[in-house]
Amino acid sequence: MTGRLYRDPTAPVAERVRDLLGRMTLTEKVGQVNQRMYGWHAYERTDSGHRLTDAFRAEVAAYGGMGALYGLQRADAWSGVGFADGITAADGARVADAVQRHVVENTRLGIPVLFAEEVPHGHQALDGTVLPVNLAVGATWDPALYEAAAAAVGAEMRARGGHVALVSALDLVRDPRWGRAEECFGEDPYLAARLTEALVRGMRTADVAVVLKHFAGQGATVGGRNSAATELGARELHEIHLAAARAGIRAGAAGVMAAYNEFDGLPCVASRSLLTELLRERLEFDGIVMADGGAIDRLVRLTGDPVAAGALALDAGCDLSLWDACFPRLAEAVAQGLVAERTLDTAVARVLALKFRLGLFERPYASAVDRPSDPRELSERVARASITLLAHDGGVLPLTPSARRIAVLGPNADSIAQQIGDYTAPQRPGSRHVTVLDGIRSAAPPDTEVTYAPGCELVGGDLSGVPEAVALAAAADSAVLVLGGSSARSGDTAFDSNGAAVVSSANPAGMTCGEGVDLAELCLPDGQLALLDAVAATGVPVVVVLVQGRPHALPDLSGTAAAVLSAWYPGPWGGRAVADVLFGAAGPEGRLPVSIPRSAAQLPVFYNAKDHRYRGYVDQPATARYAFGHGLSYTTVGYAPPRLSRARVTPDDPTLSCRVTVRNTGERPVRETVQLYVRRLSGGHSWPRIRELRGFTRLDLRPGEEADAVFAIDADTLASVTRDLGLAVEPGELLLETGPSSGETQGVRLGIEPPG
Repeated sequence: MTGRLYRDPTAPVAERVRDLLGRMTLTEKVGQVNQRMYGWHAYERTDSGHRLTDAFRAEVAAYGGMGALYGLQRADAWSGVGFADGITAADGARVADAVQRHVVENTRLGIPVLFAEEVPHGHQALDGTVLPVNLAVGATWDPALYEAAAAAVGAEMRARGGHVALVSALDLVRDPRWGRAEECFGEDPYLAARLTEALVRGMRTADVAVVLKHFAGQGATVGGRNSAATELGARELHEIHLAAARAGIRAGAAGVMAAYNEFDGLPCVASRSLLTELLRERLEFDGIVMADGGAIDRLVRLTGDPVAAGALALDAGCDLSLWDACFPRLAEAVAQGLVAERTLDTAVARVLALKFRLGLFERPYASAVDRPSDPRELSERVARASITLLAHDGGVLPLTPSARRIAVLGPNADSIAQQIGDYTAPQRPGSRHVTVLDGIRSAAPPDTEVTYAPGCELVGGDLSGVPEAVALAAAADSAVLVLGGSSARSGDTAFDSNGAAVVSSANPAGMTCGEGVDLAELCLPDGQLALLDAVAATGVPVVVVLVQGRPHALPDLSGTAAAVLSAWYPGPWGGRAVADVLFGAAGPEGRLPVSIPRSAAQLPVFYNAKDHRYRGYVDQPATARYAFGHGLSYTTVGYAPPRLSRARVTPDDPTLSCRVTVRNTGERPVRETVQLYVRRLSGGHSWPRIRELRGFTRLDLRPGEEADAVFAIDADTLASVTRDLGLAVEPGELLLETGPSSGETQGVRLGIEPPG
């Protein structure tokens, strides 16, 4: 090892990379940009523990090493891994160390392997803590809470040997028909940006590298169809779909994953203009770009040849493959002159740099990592903060001790599987998880009778269970009707080659959301609507709780339900969070991260559309049922008009403050989310949007108390996309608006004068 600079931890990373790269053969270089093996194929369980497979040993030998190993500890219905044959928390570090030791000790250069793990909402591994889904995180409007949760989950994953967390963060819910809506923080770029940077900061405190998914525009595919083309122009891309990426890069994201969707005629993984000119040059990103699963193989339809497909992706700017057969043939691509070896060197250098920055050459083994604290309490806190009160008649909630008989009804009332979302590992039998029914039974006063009936199936129109539910409701003082959707996969679910569920009307599989489960119609299934109508007809006060992974189109429930709450898949302990809000142990704090449509026919319905003064449809309103940012509390809150410290600014000096007085005019304490929007009235190089979120803050107010929410306005707040697609403060007239939601604001004018 003497004289090997790359082994010197005091040397600069760039010099260590250069030294190591100069020692590598072409085959070893190709091995470093490959991630083709499923991690669960690297081991098998035996009576005495786990052993490494011959397939894994052969893969390492074939390339003189391994760049990254995906999903060593992944467990779910697609991988087929469960408690009988998988890696539990007790075994995680030991198995990861065995894999790492084999790579380090049985290769010429001893380059450690990166362990990349799925962390969609918690580590997708046996015994991994499950967080509420990203849409629930978006509903908290609380980046600090999410940063703490991300740090805890990252520490848990790191202690088991994981290095790289693959996390959905860049996609936006621009069309709620898309099955992956639950993986998004919401429809708004500013909110997604704040939560993305919180995610990256939290993970980095645990020494975990984050790869942000998916780049770019995947949430804007035509018709809400997964992996389809987008109709985005460059300006829409920059105004809406790059904000979270910019924030994540500034916060220190280690990588991004190229999306499946097509952009401007090319799949993202083949787009040099996207991955190199935009990402590398304009956004100055120096981390790794990873392909989505099997995405490079799809390029064979373009090139007609897997060797050329691999060369196309590498030349576009992709550094690391995933499960494909094309990147392993990059040596052939170099030999045929389809791509230069220096281009391969650039990709290899990025992978090596990440390994050096993570300290893997000095500390390759997980056994040296401290065990983290249990993040379950944070999961429940996120769930509680996400519960959103959409409608309330002012009388039924919180449930009082006078409600001696409570009927808990609906297909989502007593199902952990339908509470935890897509991309979750099997849950350990006997775990102390809490369904909504469990939570209500525990939170209800001791002399309260809680009855239960599902009433109907999740999907379909079978009404045979409705009479039992109606009888229980008729005998109760109040009914809690738990409806919504499910992303629960099972052993009966069929899967595509990349793990997406294959669901159709002929094979419903009990899923109404999740990857591969796009819907044309967004209303609740017929059986659920019939159950709601039948229970409401008894005259009992009805509280509807929607456990869901996408915004369902809701009818006018004002004459049917006394209250409506949304609990975006709240996780394994989410039932307790729901019950705390129902009984008033906690107030509803959540705010909508998406607009709730009236029907699928009115889409798109996102709040920040272009302001073309559209008058609306003839047969129904064009506005959302519930606006982005909406969320009620158990009290009333009044807002004064906003006040500015300056009425006019210049692009060179755009700083000022915006202040709004908020008063709790009711009888219960409240945590109010005060929102700041910017609306362009004139000027600028882009047609203005109706309004754009540019700030939010929390105020805790006692009954009768008032306080000022103060927003510091600067260039980031006022910037817009310029003619050359940069960001700058442009002269013109703006309206700065504050309020409790995008649909309920008051504004004050701000002039931005031309410079000079």
